[in-house]
Amino acid sequence: MKNNSAVDGEEQAGKLSAPSVAPTTGATWRTVRVSVVLVGVTLGLFVLYNSAINPFKFLPASYAYRAFRFSSPHKDPILEKVVKEAAMEDGTIILTTLNDAWAEPDSLLDLFLKSFHIGNGTQRLLKHLVIVTLDQKAYSRCVAVHPHCYQLDTQGTNFSSEAYFMTADYLKMMWRRIEFLIYVLEMGHSFVFTDTDIMWLQDPFNHFYKDADFQIASDLYLGNPENLNNVPNGGFVYVRANHRTVKFYKFWYESRTIYPGQHDQDVLNKIKHSPLIPKIGMKLRFLDTANFGGFCQMGRDMSKMATMHANCCVGLENKVHDLRILLQDWNSFFNQTTGDNKSPSSTHSWTVPQDCKTSFQRGRQHKDDKKPGNRRLTSI
Repeated sequence: MKNNSAVDGEEQAGKLSAPSVAPTTGATWRTVRVSVVLVGVTLGLFVLYNSAINPFKFLPASYAYRAFRFSSPHKDPILEKVVKEAAMEDGTIILTTLNDAWAEPDSLLDLFLKSFHIGNGTQRLLKHLVIVTLDQKAYSRCVAVHPHCYQLDTQGTNFSSEAYFMTADYLKMMWRRIEFLIYVLEMGHSFVFTDTDIMWLQDPFNHFYKDADFQIASDLYLGNPENLNNVPNGGFVYVRANHRTVKFYKFWYESRTIYPGQHDQDVLNKIKHSPLIPKIGMKLRFLDTANFGGFCQMGRDMSKMATMHANCCVGLENKVHDLRILLQDWNSFFNQTTGDNKSPSSTHSWTVPQDCKTSFQRGRQHKDDKKPGNRRLTSI
């Protein structure tokens, strides 16, 4: 058996010899240590990368990545035809969703369409409105009163009746809407999405920010359109179609699984702080309630009001009651003109909300009355 010096001599002389046990073991451990270091560095870089794109820092990286792997539906030639007919020159469309409960005669659909007819400069926008219906009855009603209707596949869920706030059907309806809007963006169409309980009183395009990708109404507006502490309302948004908004909507939709049991607006209120938004370069702006008001926070100067929303209100009857009065208020205000002067007067004020003001309290009382052992006291 050769000693170490002999082995060294043979190696230096360039001769082949059988490797000894000791050098092989040392090389193996060196390889293992290098591999461990490489794996550690790789994992460290992966974590750093993930922290940059993952808005939920305590969740795995695969989750944030999955938000960009949304599976879009197959092309729908019927939708493409409806959208093409309704689109403005730049491809922008106005969208609302409708089910049977809101489509009944003298209900929200009629009030919604009426607002376009009596609004200041809004009637011409009706030709760009696509009504997306969630059931056959709503579709039949839509085609009877409006030229651009599309029936959305609701994937076996029945959305025809009134979906009460925060029930399972309500949540499904809200998230199906977000999913559909992703498809519209991927088609290349910018859009204004509006709830049907929003009255269009003046042209809202006059009040949109020119440099923003995603603009959303507010339940509570704090005076600065870039302040993330503003409380958003997903019932009214203006979204420009580009790769930034597509990524954002997919991320928004995927985030529903992180916050189960919450609707799109509450989830948006959480993810609006995500570092993903500035990372993809999307410019988000909140719309001033002085121009885009509602029952949560009302703009008092009617001459500045573009839209009014029956938000902070539950119950179809409550909304219909107060929106009828709201349109009367607007009509009275707007008709105070002289001659051909179409600039409205500023001497009127809103007389709403009325029934909506106490709708949540009455709704809770109604639920309590239905609990076992509770008897509702009625006067004779």
